[in-house]
Order: sequence, then C-alpha cells, then structure tokens
Amino acid sequence: VQLQASGGGLVQAGGSLRLSCAASGRTFSGYAMGWFRQAPGKERDVVAAINWSDGSTYYADSVKGRFTISRDNAKNTVYLQMNSLKPEDTAVYYCAARLGRWVAAANWYDYWGQGTQVTVSS
Repeated sequence: VQLQASGGGLVQAGGSLRLSCAASGRTFSGYAMGWFRQAPGKERDVVAAINWSDGSTYYADSVKGRFTISRDNAKNTVYLQMNSLKPEDTAVYYCAARLGRWVAAANWYDYWGQGTQVTVSS
C-alpha cells in the first residue's frame, strides 16, 4: 500500500486548502482512511476519518463544521477540504489507512503517507 499526500501550503487565517491522498497497491473497499496532524512538540492527532465502503465519517471537535473528508472511488483518492483555517491548524498533515472501520488512535493505522505541511498565518 502506498499513500501519497499533497496539497499543503501557506495560507492566511480564514482561507482554505484541499489536501489529497492518492492510494495505490490494493482495493480499499474494506479500509478506513484517516487524516492526522502533528504540530511541533505535540502528538499526532486524528483530524478526520472515513470508511471507504460506506462513506461514514468522523471529525475531531476542533475541526467540525470547517473540514470535510471525502473519497473518490474512481481515483482511489481521499480529500480533506479545510475551510476557515486558523493559525492553530498549522501542522504537518498525514494520511493513513487501516483495514477495518475508522478509529481515532494513530497507532491502529497500518499505512502512512509522507506528511504535507500546512501553515496558517494570522
């Protein structure tokens, strides 16, 4: 399984970014995909997750109403649309995959993409 994350960058507070995670190497219908983020000196925390089969989602409280996770089955790609960005959203964002339904804990995910930096200026 290979995961390729992209779409990070520098944006002003209130702006938007869309992260993409292109997945390859197998069929992902039985998998869950998650977006995590890690700021300097902090733990890697879940931002959002989605079950590939039925599209059910989870969001951390800090991003509810601002971020949207979605998937494109034809492209084997998961997206994270981030709106109304805040400086505290600044972190390296990672996508991850696990066999089964989504869970919030990072250590339950088996496959990880490289991180993409998101920086939100005030």
